[in-house]
Amino acid sequence: MPSNRIEVNYTPNEDFHLLTNYLFSTHFIFTIMRQQILLFVVIILTFGCKDHETSDMSLPKYVEETHSYAQPNIAVIKHLELNLDVDFETETIEGIANYEISAENASEIVLDSKYLDIVKVTSDGVDTEFELGPFDQQLGQALRIKISEATKHITIHYKTTAQTEALQWLDPQQTADKTHPFLFTQGQAILTRTWIPIQDSPQIRITYNATVKVPSNLLAVMSAENPKNKSADGSYYFKMKQPISPYLIALAVGNLEYQAVSERTGVYAEKSMIEKAHAEFNDMEKMVIAAENLYGTYDWEQFDVIVLPPSFPFGGMENPRLTFATPTVIAGDKSLTSLIAHELAHSWSGNLVTNATWNDFWLNEGFTVYFETRIMEALYGKDRANMIALIGRQDLEDEIEGFKGEPEMTKLKLDLTNKNPDDGMNSIAYDKGYLFLRTLEEAAGRDKFDSFLKTYFKTNAFSTITTEGFIDYLNVHLLEPNAVEFNVDAWVYQPGIPKNQAIIVSDRFKNVENRLQDFISKKFVEVAKTKDWTTQEWVHFIRNFPETITIADLKRFDVAFDFTNATNSHIAMVWYEQAINHDYHEGNVDQNIEDFLIRVGRRWYVSTLFKAYKRNGKVDEALAIYEKSRDNYHSVTVNTIDALLDYKK
Repeated sequence: MPSNRIEVNYTPNEDFHLLTNYLFSTHFIFTIMRQQILLFVVIILTFGCKDHETSDMSLPKYVEETHSYAQPNIAVIKHLELNLDVDFETETIEGIANYEISAENASEIVLDSKYLDIVKVTSDGVDTEFELGPFDQQLGQALRIKISEATKHITIHYKTTAQTEALQWLDPQQTADKTHPFLFTQGQAILTRTWIPIQDSPQIRITYNATVKVPSNLLAVMSAENPKNKSADGSYYFKMKQPISPYLIALAVGNLEYQAVSERTGVYAEKSMIEKAHAEFNDMEKMVIAAENLYGTYDWEQFDVIVLPPSFPFGGMENPRLTFATPTVIAGDKSLTSLIAHELAHSWSGNLVTNATWNDFWLNEGFTVYFETRIMEALYGKDRANMIALIGRQDLEDEIEGFKGEPEMTKLKLDLTNKNPDDGMNSIAYDKGYLFLRTLEEAAGRDKFDSFLKTYFKTNAFSTITTEGFIDYLNVHLLEPNAVEFNVDAWVYQPGIPKNQAIIVSDRFKNVENRLQDFISKKFVEVAKTKDWTTQEWVHFIRNFPETITIADLKRFDVAFDFTNATNSHIAMVWYEQAINHDYHEGNVDQNIEDFLIRVGRRWYVSTLFKAYKRNGKVDEALAIYEKSRDNYHSVTVNTIDALLDYKK
């Protein structure tokens, strides 16, 4: 088994000796064996010593990180004060970043920087030397700053540039209202370094405050305590008092309004979207309550959602206190709100307990998909939850097939050395991770598994963990006490899906399959038999078209259900994929696919359709559309599609 566990570098002191002397005294050892005591001490040191306000007598031992130049075992950031001036005219941010640091006999501190103009650096208020290392296309540059043993603060004056990848500046025509410009950031996985010089590793947790200046007719919000209304002068102050990983620092600026759902939940959106967003997401408080009932108190005070313009590259991003969400989840019937449950679940798995490195990404997403499914089950029933899980299972099969030439990429614990961490952000982490945990639940029993997870989140709150650290915790707190034998290594360190996987079933999906076969065999569609189908049932219906389906069958379905003009984005996406696969060109579908790809920048949707073009030998058609749509996409989506289509600008 690979060993990459988190350690804590403690210098023995008098209190520690007193503790161990007591533990091994004759009064204690008769009730607990020596081996158990040693295990207890290891657990305390490994998982309990994580308070971000501990004394400076020693630094935590960080694991080796291939996606950051930072050397946190020598000198590490503890707190960040940002002062930002957002300029829409030049599409740049001018920033002053002041860092509280902790160093141990260090002569320099190393940060990550990419496509930033570093103007000046000071150490405790005095100009100091700095140096930018060689440029790497993925990682950017190491920013090396000279410090002394006494240095407590460094300050960096910098500007973003036109190449900054985290920022997307949108013209009014690219927004919902089409009246004001918009800006949003996307830091995951390693893009925060492109708008803030930072130690850009998920295992480095910091608190931050920010003062942000924007045009007076716009509202600024961050992953922090947020305003509900515009200020008179465009100045805003933010505070994030809980320590978070750098990829979770986020900013959005636009002509935004706010509507509360409850005292601790609400939505931000442009004026034309606010009522729709509020109606779609008005179960947010119920979701928080359901989540708390499962795995403990919500520790971030506020859970708000901001609906961004359609170019946002993800379905959602779990920025603490303020989830960033795509408008493609607004279907009018709450059928896609499992995404909100997913981002809420990240408040525990990901934000509270974070993967130490991007090789351990499944710890964020596998847990979150499992938690999301449990929230959906609590609110909408087991049938709905199982349908969502089965669609994920289908996605997983497609992902494994896509990696048949790289089976090592289907392991949960990855080795992403010399790779972009985005390469590991796929259905393996999400859906294989989920399947692993669901199989564990069935092996241990739901009550025991829920108790284990609740304790796991509480014990490791506001800390990071490696895959190996989790496995140790799993063995000690679930498998061994309950005498559960489980093939953990096969799930985590081997490719593919082990045979003992949980089998997910859905009677409603079986009914969908029967209806599909019936409609095709009879050459007649009985619309009444699809009444009250959910989005998941429609997606399953379309995905299960046989290879031999005819154009006449497709047209019959299109006429009956108007798939080509679907307003539900998920249904539209899977229908358009089938149209590309089967050379279906009826009902203006080609134009609708092009319009969809130009309007929507969600990477999952966009890459699914461009993959379909490529798979079916239609790369020229794909490139013709991509030439029109590329400028509307965030860099995250652009990088994926550039590589997929071998696009050369």
